[in-house]
Amino acid sequence: MRTEKLAYLDGLKGFGCVCVFLTHFIFAFYYGMYHYEPESCHLPGNLDIAVGKSVLNLFFNGNTAVRLFLVLSGYLLCRNYFLNGDKKRLCSSAARRYFRLMPPVLAVNGAVWFCMHLGLYRNVPAAAVAGSTEWFAFFNAFEPSFWGMLRESLYGCFLFGHNAYNGVVWTLQILFLGAYLDYGLALLVSRWKMRWLIYGGLAVLLVRTDFLSIFLGYVLCDFMHMDLAWRKRICGCAPLQWGLCVLGLYFMCYPSAGFGYEGTIWGILPFVFVNYYHIFGVLCFTFAVLNLEWLQRFFSMSGFLYLGRLSYSLYLIHFPVLATFGAWFFLTFRERLGYNGTCFLVLVLTGSVTAVLSELSVCFVEPAGRKGEMLIARIFKKG
Repeated sequence: MRTEKLAYLDGLKGFGCVCVFLTHFIFAFYYGMYHYEPESCHLPGNLDIAVGKSVLNLFFNGNTAVRLFLVLSGYLLCRNYFLNGDKKRLCSSAARRYFRLMPPVLAVNGAVWFCMHLGLYRNVPAAAVAGSTEWFAFFNAFEPSFWGMLRESLYGCFLFGHNAYNGVVWTLQILFLGAYLDYGLALLVSRWKMRWLIYGGLAVLLVRTDFLSIFLGYVLCDFMHMDLAWRKRICGCAPLQWGLCVLGLYFMCYPSAGFGYEGTIWGILPFVFVNYYHIFGVLCFTFAVLNLEWLQRFFSMSGFLYLGRLSYSLYLIHFPVLATFGAWFFLTFRERLGYNGTCFLVLVLTGSVTAVLSELSVCFVEPAGRKGEMLIARIFKKG
């Protein structure tokens, strides 16, 4: 049984991709928007700080964007199983998971190793000029090892969260191992009436880990496919859904710096729960998107869908581009074009280069993984 694809969730992934890219751009060149230090500000009148303390920080709140990716992944992993109950297809999907994720990681990490070997990483001197040494200078400042790169690409990032060569791949441990938690729950307990007690216990066990988001995405999927009248009434109540949308955005915008937010609309909330604010906000907002046609149409716009199509490769590629080409362009043209003019061009050019490379990855690298997936699928079909 073929299930309808929820295109708007791909569009939501595309939005999350833009937020991750902007997060790393802001952290590299406008660190004052995150850290609220005047010496790291570059806009007139320290406007960086005002922007960072406003709702605009949603667009460069990497913590929220990562939680959005994880919740959406958890929701989509077992959706087909909740719709058709096909255990063989679920097991096939689990077996294909590695081949879906690994090839782009290997390709990008191989390119990172090559760039490091040639000395093309310019993030350290760029950070010294931009005032972001606390963050941007931290990456790729070591002697590259080909075998170390291979270990990280083939299993280190998936099993242990290793991310020395590409800082963003720490999430792949959650996307990989967390997926098997969701697959296992779907296979073993998703038909039990008392499964919600198990979910509650697991939520307590996972509450201090990053696996909580992908798990809660799965729980949301289970809830959305329950054939209960009261669930349908909740989902069909438009005022409630719009309220959850606004509430979700409020928590998704919560600044992740950890200080300096006093006097803002988030000042009443203690910082100690910042990760849970973002997870709660993402869950509320995603639930609203799943139930409001206007939001579904919005995230089904062609631009969001295009970015959603590129999302995995774009996520892997954007930071190496920023730390090599972006940092080089910044250092080369800053004195001639001025700081803000140069950074604007860095944003446009690195975004364009990242999109082109991501398109090439989608066309030529990701299909290599699909060949492995097809082989596994044939094995399960014969079985």
